[in-house]
Amino acid sequence: MNLPAERVGDLRTDRTARPPIVLALVGPTAAGKTEISLEVAPGLRAEIVSLDSMQVYRGMEIGTAKPSAEERSRVPHHMLDVADPARAYSVAAFQSAARAAVEGILARGRRALLVGGSGLYYRAVVDELRFPPTDPRVRGEIEREDPADLLARLRARDPEAAERIEPANVRRVVRALEVIELTGRSFSEFRTTWDRYESRYDLVVGGIYLSRETLVRRIEARVDAMIERGLIDEARALLDRGLRGALTASRAIAYQEAVAHLDGAITLEEVKEQIVRSTRRLARRQMSWFRADPRVRWFDGRQTERAVSEIRAYYEWEIARRNAGA
Repeated sequence: MNLPAERVGDLRTDRTARPPIVLALVGPTAAGKTEISLEVAPGLRAEIVSLDSMQVYRGMEIGTAKPSAEERSRVPHHMLDVADPARAYSVAAFQSAARAAVEGILARGRRALLVGGSGLYYRAVVDELRFPPTDPRVRGEIEREDPADLLARLRARDPEAAERIEPANVRRVVRALEVIELTGRSFSEFRTTWDRYESRYDLVVGGIYLSRETLVRRIEARVDAMIERGLIDEARALLDRGLRGALTASRAIAYQEAVAHLDGAITLEEVKEQIVRSTRRLARRQMSWFRADPRVRWFDGRQTERAVSEIRAYYEWEIARRNAGA
């Protein structure tokens, strides 16, 4: 279904009337979001806002599967290469910058298409979530303690948070205790808005799903391509810049394995195996985020051309329907 350009371009950004229409495309890593978004965006006069927690970092191209320069030339992209990997970039900072990018896109008479697999970053942009403060000094003091002692302390001070956080997720345990120290409130209190899916925008969300077998094949193919494109050399160049700590952080999938290989700890074949395993776990976590969101309408991503057609039609239909009811 094709709409007249004037209908598609009617963004209605006057918030006294109603929130602006914003589009989103979500799903697990390697599901095909980049390819589909590049095909869908031009006809909707949309610009893409990346919702990837690692693509924000400069110099991390191959291991994050960042859109290429050619792909970015086809459709304007935002929230790529905005942070130095030597410095932590918080979700609160991302929230502010991404929302500013959305506002800029709408002000230019274009549509914003949010694209990514990070459920936390997606919800940070579209929903009214509050993020507690952070303090590197306090966090550093906590990190120096024994993980078992930290978990015991969290169970004593915030049993609800301790129940929700996996015991092996030391980084999350540290964060919970940091929030308690800084605010005097339980970490769980800040979850009060998380169970409410109330967007600041008039949100239209498409989700891409794949069978487990198909997704695993795509993840394996992506990892093979990363190695062939020079993941190890990219990791070596980043190490030469003194970024070992950033690359070996628990969330830097692909880079921590590449660094282990450069250190002689694992073979190249083991690099591939470990990246695939970590990426599969990531994909499962991502899907658990998005399955819980009732706003997502799901589309089969096995055939890209069909998925593009169906998702484009869904966006256009919802835009027309919501504008007609305004």
